[in-house]
Amino acid sequence: MELLSNLSLGFDAVLTFQNLWYCFLGALLGTLIGVLPGLGPVATIAMLLPVTYGLPPLSALIMLAGIYYGAQYGGSTTAILVNLPGESSSVVTCLDGYAMARQGRAGAALGIAALGSFFAGTAATLLIAAAASPLAEFALRFGPAEYFSLMFLGLITAVALAHGDFFKAIAMVALGLTLGLVGIDVNSGVERFTFGLPELSDGVSFVALSMGLFGVAEILANLELREKREVFTQNIGSLLPSRQDLRAAFKPVLRGTLLGSALGILPGGGAVLSSFTSYTLEKRLAKDPSRFGKGAIEGLAGPESANNAGAQTSFIPLLVMGLPSNAVMALMVGAMMIHGVVPGPQVMTERPELFWGLIASMWLGNFFLVLLNLPLIGIWVRLLKVPYRLLYPVVLVFCCVGVYSVSNSVFDVGLALFFGFVGYLFLKLGCEPAPLLLGFVLGPMMEENLRRAMLLARGDASVFFTRPISCTLLVLCIALILLLAWPQARKARETAFQEG
Repeated sequence: MELLSNLSLGFDAVLTFQNLWYCFLGALLGTLIGVLPGLGPVATIAMLLPVTYGLPPLSALIMLAGIYYGAQYGGSTTAILVNLPGESSSVVTCLDGYAMARQGRAGAALGIAALGSFFAGTAATLLIAAAASPLAEFALRFGPAEYFSLMFLGLITAVALAHGDFFKAIAMVALGLTLGLVGIDVNSGVERFTFGLPELSDGVSFVALSMGLFGVAEILANLELREKREVFTQNIGSLLPSRQDLRAAFKPVLRGTLLGSALGILPGGGAVLSSFTSYTLEKRLAKDPSRFGKGAIEGLAGPESANNAGAQTSFIPLLVMGLPSNAVMALMVGAMMIHGVVPGPQVMTERPELFWGLIASMWLGNFFLVLLNLPLIGIWVRLLKVPYRLLYPVVLVFCCVGVYSVSNSVFDVGLALFFGFVGYLFLKLGCEPAPLLLGFVLGPMMEENLRRAMLLARGDASVFFTRPISCTLLVLCIALILLLAWPQARKARETAFQEG
């Protein structure tokens, strides 16, 4: 009954014209940037952070959340029709989705992707609603020592689940932690790592860093791609899958939903890891694995359900603990702080309409996404013909205007362009920038909780091991580090993304 009353409060908060409009707008923008190759939810949310300054907190968070899970829907359209992942979690959708399109079954592929995504998103939102209250009550037991240990575990897990080389992921986290230290020390008032630049006394701009790494860098990387695209606009066929297709997709959708819901909670997990892992699982469970990559509907239904479930459940650590599980959630933490909302379990008690309103909006957002994806498929197909040479100047200008509007600082614009070139180098070197952003956001929080725990313990570092929850989390950290040092475990980590 408590869950129903909480959801009733959430729907009362979200069922206003303004909030419904921003929910629809977020779903629309998410679909759009998912469809257009070269854009992604991280870059788009980074660009739109300044736009949300004048909005009420709930409306801003509803729109930004809609962009994230909407991009998972839109990315499948590009992957199926063009063989280009509109969003990184749609990489494996290209394998069988595009093969189905070449076989004249593009409509069935789009229909299965949309229906599987809708089911997974709805089920994962129900999981968030059911798990939120018990987890928030448990989180209230956390003190500074527990929060530090949890954040440390989050960074270790993010390294374990990051793409690419293990040591490069560690370097990205370390660099993010270092950048988070720039600015004035709160306790001593001494400037750190500012190099005499007064513009850095308040720290590195979060918007400039995120927009540079994920906006400008993506533009530079996409300029290298070939312009020519083969778009399947003819013979898309019926968007309603046949009974045989539905029977073949039913179990993969269920497995993908469960797998994505679990992996989405993990730091560094979310939609990308969920889709890759689901594809690997479906291929291993198949009676004839040779069909995969040649139009197997299981290879489309499972990953599409998994990436949407993972996108939804990645909100659980953010809403319950105030901790980001991936780069998009790090941006959501920034958005909450911009609006004066301190992320953590106290949000549920102090701002229940905000907490439950955001959860209720996810159901409405998933409904809007079905309405946007299937009936408007013709519009999305036309957008795929837009040359990237016409698209990227608009995006670049919008990036610069967005960074400048935060504090009217030309220095921040230059900083965003600098991080754009740095991010481009990271991409060329095979370094994933997402762990860097997680380290940047979690670094100041870790330092604050470390100092607070040591002050309360009067300098006794054993406090981290004498408190049961903190000790358990640190033991998990040590176990994970030892596991990653084991060659076979590192090999298994690499194969999770091998199919892409």
